[in-house]
Amino acid sequence: MSNISWSKIGLFAGGVLFGTAGIKVLSSKDAKKCYTNATAAVLRAKDTVMETVTTVRENCDDILSDAKAINEERAAEEEAAVIADECADEEIADTSEE
Repeated sequence: MSNISWSKIGLFAGGVLFGTAGIKVLSSKDAKKCYTNATAAVLRAKDTVMETVTTVRENCDDILSDAKAINEERAAEEEAAVIADECADEEIADTSEE
């Protein structure tokens, strides 16, 4: 018994007492009310975040479709310019042959 120090026994007993009291505090009605309010706040925050994500996703879809439309317009303009250049080259070739 001389190998066991009273301070270690005291620390162990204090830890057990603190743990038991902690469990009672954590399982009390007040603690449950606090957990419920905290969970409700987290759920509200989640809803707000999801609304923001939806808005951002919709905006990204709009931006993507507008960018595709711009690229299609550019491609059509470039194609029209190439066709116009080819027609101009043909006219030059026709007039030079005469």
